[in-house]
Amino acid sequence: MSFFKKIFSKEKKETLDKGLEKTKTSFLDKLGKAVAGKSTVDADVLDDLEDVLISSDVGVATTIKVIDRIEERVAKDKYLGTTELNAILRDEIAGLLSEVNYGDATDFTIPQKDGPYVIMVVGVNGVGKTTTIGKLAHQFKQKGLKVVLGAGDTFRAAAVDQLQIWADRVDVEIVKQAMGSDPASVAFDTLQSAVAQKADVVLLDTAGRLHNKVNLMNELTKVKRVMQKIIPDAPHDVMLVLDGSTGQNAFEQAKQFTAATEVSSLAVTKLDGTAKGGVVIGISDQFQIPVRYIGVGEGMDDLQVFNKVEFVDSFFN
Repeated sequence: MSFFKKIFSKEKKETLDKGLEKTKTSFLDKLGKAVAGKSTVDADVLDDLEDVLISSDVGVATTIKVIDRIEERVAKDKYLGTTELNAILRDEIAGLLSEVNYGDATDFTIPQKDGPYVIMVVGVNGVGKTTTIGKLAHQFKQKGLKVVLGAGDTFRAAAVDQLQIWADRVDVEIVKQAMGSDPASVAFDTLQSAVAQKADVVLLDTAGRLHNKVNLMNELTKVKRVMQKIIPDAPHDVMLVLDGSTGQNAFEQAKQFTAATEVSSLAVTKLDGTAKGGVVIGISDQFQIPVRYIGVGEGMDDLQVFNKVEFVDSFFN
């Protein structure tokens, strides 16, 4: 179908293919078993396909949408063969994701602004939040942008130290305070420094705790309010980082954080080490929040912009 055109460079596409290899192998293996010995797509095959999609962490709601779309095709063509099922699935999932108004990016960019573009990064400990910030800093610097990092997770010593390592590695400015400092104070200093240096991008880390929604909401609201004393419309992006290897738990974290604060974008990490890459399809469909980046490896350049066409193509090819 016309969904699939060459968008990424050969190198980027190979990185994506490799990063999704475990997911693809697991999914296609399950799909093969589901249609073994059957020649046409009938009700039994669709039932088995539903199980395959759900067990691949696509999510129940998105799975039902996909099955409904395939049922419509089966109704039109009574003799739809199981050999065509892979291509049909690819087309229908691509068609479903084409209905969301994001996932078309091909490179790392930020909107043009007078002054720094502020990205506040949220997420629980262990999802790859600090690493994502470091890799984003690298990508933005590669584009010639001046980047400032803010070490706003002051409750965990390792978080500040890890961000310092990334700042040194990428060679960008970092603003930090003593352990236990008020995160809002770090945010204030970070933005003040960024404005003074005429920075293009601010990446602000925040405490990775999923304490109760009220405390989380109050803390993030305070950080936002203090930032707005320096830059009135900051933050311009609240990015939630999710660990793709946790499958359905990533859905739950997305629900928790979106209930506590206005999340405006998502980054899904650690897709290379898991067979749960289908979670990206479900999250893209279920949350009306752009999946901006995906992590498909440990290397500095293995954080990629999420492009829905290239993702689905790698998932099925």
